[in-house]
Amino acid sequence: MQPSIRWGRAIALACALSLGALTAQADVLDDIMAAKKIRIATDLAIPPSGMIDDQMRPIGSDVETAQLLAKDWGLELEFVQTTGATRIPNVQTGKADIIISTLSVTPERAKVIDFSKPYAALQSVIGAPKDAPIKDWADLQGKSVTVTRGTTQDTELTKLAAEKGFQVVRYDDDATMVTAAVSGQAQIVATSATLVNQIKAKAPDRAFEPKFLIRTFDLAIGVRQGEPKLMAKLNEWVSANLKNRKLNDIYQKYHGSPLPETMLQ
Repeated sequence: MQPSIRWGRAIALACALSLGALTAQADVLDDIMAAKKIRIATDLAIPPSGMIDDQMRPIGSDVETAQLLAKDWGLELEFVQTTGATRIPNVQTGKADIIISTLSVTPERAKVIDFSKPYAALQSVIGAPKDAPIKDWADLQGKSVTVTRGTTQDTELTKLAAEKGFQVVRYDDDATMVTAAVSGQAQIVATSATLVNQIKAKAPDRAFEPKFLIRTFDLAIGVRQGEPKLMAKLNEWVSANLKNRKLNDIYQKYHGSPLPETMLQ
């Protein structure tokens, strides 16, 4: 047999084996439906999106969103506890099927996971006590700004820190960051407007308030890359529940304000 023929057959065999491996690998939606259970990565230490009540039950806007999804699909729900830094690795490693955990849509994240149609929105702000003279980035020079590790605020402020002349202090989860602000360890935070209100509620004497807007982010369901069937089913579900306003009702219940009207149209 001529070398060129042998080489051609080897390539054909390698392609066939690769195609067979891809065919044999069930996609995530098939796995979910076969198991009749969906594993959703949700941070249960980030009120009001995810938290534990006094009876040790998970509650919050992301919790109820996950519960609605599981109910609509006729599936058992398993929460995979996560933090801002571990949300994406959870789906990349197969520990969770999807992410519903205040996951902002960013170009950096879109390189490593896929996003559903947005189901909610988040205002990212700089927060500080009411009497703190902070109106814009220039007022942060020489100061320390506290963020939660792995969040969009961490990413954005890390890029700006040297240029604007402030330091970034990181905590591993939102609950710890909120505690630091309540106790006085953190004087300035970069987080969601909702969490700034949580700080104010826990420590009225500190009177935390949003000082200025960093950006408004779409929140979406995170999925491992290369799962078109699962993505299509999620997008269909999000569209239906925005239209019937169930997702808006959940958001307003916990955040005290409706979703942007443009999202509901």
